[in-house]
Amino acid sequence: MKRSPRGYWLLSWIGLFANVIALPFIAYVVSSGPPLQATNISLAVSLAWPAAIVGIVASAALLAEREWGVILAIVALSMVLSGTLPYAIIRLVRENDFWGLSGFSLLIAVLNLLGLVYWCLPGHRKIRL
Repeated sequence: MKRSPRGYWLLSWIGLFANVIALPFIAYVVSSGPPLQATNISLAVSLAWPAAIVGIVASAALLAEREWGVILAIVALSMVLSGTLPYAIIRLVRENDFWGLSGFSLLIAVLNLLGLVYWCLPGHRKIRL
């Protein structure tokens, strides 16, 4: 077993659990009421569920120590970030509920941004000549 960068295993397990928990939470958001209902459905079907599935596969690959797991984690985190940040901003402007779903979406966006920065660190890549 090769030496992993600091936080590799912890973030791999957190990613796996977070993506598995995200699946029913996405279903709950889709079933929420009329404000932004069409937006919730379209984002869930086109971006949120696929990002969660890619995140599960990426976490499993990271736990299996596959080199392509880091690339897949970057893709999954980018997908989540591209959906949650605009969604949180629009929801904050439209409904002004910072302590509700808007604030939670913003928190998810910030945590995914931090995860994206971590997985993009050079210590996760090998230079092959």
